Amino acid sequence: MEKFKIVVAGCGSMSNTWLDYAKQRENAEIVGLVDVNIEAAKAMANRRSLNIPLYTDLSEALKETDANLLFDVTIPGAHRQVVATALEAGCHVFGEKPMAETLEDALAVLQVANISEKKYAVMQNRRYLKQIRAFRDVITSGVIGTVGSIHANFFLGPHFGGFRDIMNNPLILDMAIHTFDQARFLIGANPISVYCHEYNPPGSWYQGNASAICIFEMSNGAVFSYNGSWCVEGLNTSWESEWRVTGSEGSACWDGTQIPVCEIVDRDQKSAFLNQMKKIEVESKWDGKEGHWGCLDEMFASLEENRPAETDCNDNIQSMKMVFGAIESARTGKKVLI
Repeated sequence: MEKFKIVVAGCGSMSNTWLDYAKQRENAEIVGLVDVNIEAAKAMANRRSLNIPLYTDLSEALKETDANLLFDVTIPGAHRQVVATALEAGCHVFGEKPMAETLEDALAVLQVANISEKKYAVMQNRRYLKQIRAFRDVITSGVIGTVGSIHANFFLGPHFGGFRDIMNNPLILDMAIHTFDQARFLIGANPISVYCHEYNPPGSWYQGNASAICIFEMSNGAVFSYNGSWCVEGLNTSWESEWRVTGSEGSACWDGTQIPVCEIVDRDQKSAFLNQMKKIEVESKWDGKEGHWGCLDEMFASLEENRPAETDCNDNIQSMKMVFGAIESARTGKKVLI
């Protein structure tokens, strides 16, 4: 079994999940921590009782530890440099979303990954829930017929503080990437175009626009609508959004928490002004780990099986194109081809 020697970059912004996961794997070892602020690295090492080298320079860390895998949990603005440095040093990379803060940077990182022939997979943990897997199964089974539209509502009011409060596009760049990626995952299609209206409502505590309405045309002919806000107080949706997918034979809905529900036209009944419907039982058959751990399982499996991960950068770039297409549309007030 291959041994993975892991350097972690970005201790100041890292959740414990990545370290907890690595510690439970028999074939993985954290061999170094890197942060531009050495005190952040020291604090993380102390919290997790890690007696390992600490660095402020990533290249030095990779060389001295002989690492073959990087966990990139730095802020989005650092992703291009951090990921490219690791790939060029011969390391695989598992990174937090988004790939970068601009499409230019994301495409540059993608090029480095493909030239290096090392794996770069992106954390899209919201694909790894039993409910969304069940939702996708019922959609792709054909029971609701040909998919015509997919709709997501996202309304939450998190008070993060820090870098998100001063980002230009906090909702679309830091959060909507999840929902956009979920939409692609659910219907197995990529974006063709987008029109986006971005705004910052009264009472927002964000400097940049924290609300947006987007309309995407998708490669399978479906339309995806997104209506979201990160500065809403009260009556919140789940973090996974609430969803409706319509098809030629019926519809499926998911509130982001419970098992999805589905209704289709009852073809045994006579057609009417409003057709009679019948409920379809939606089963959850997926038995993998959920959230970050499920995505990390897939990432490690891709290395062990020498194949692209489900969230490989060559796939994730399509979700990034949705993000930056939406930002460009909001900036210009025009429909943008992706």
